[in-house]
Amino acid sequence: MSKKIEKMKVKKQLVKVNHVEFHQKFQARIHEAEDSMQAQHLLIEALVDEKDSLVQTIHDLQEANNAPAPFDGDWEEEPEEEPEEIEDIPLGEGEIDDE
Repeated sequence: MSKKIEKMKVKKQLVKVNHVEFHQKFQARIHEAEDSMQAQHLLIEALVDEKDSLVQTIHDLQEANNAPAPFDGDWEEEPEEEPEEIEDIPLGEGEIDDE
């Protein structure tokens, strides 16, 4: 009986060690993911700043060359064409209405 108890204690200790090891590895993976996300966020911010700078440069060049802005938001939309109406043709005697 005491051998069973000792085996159970050893097994319990192994489970505890495995759990602690798993938890530490999991925490390390979480920290790696957080670091990666933070790096991606910084990269996105840098790209947005670069885009803003490029847009400003384009705008400045257009002003220097007296060129109109490509998209100032005030363009006119073409009116949509209305579809032609189909006249209802009356059914003659004996014709089948498929509707």
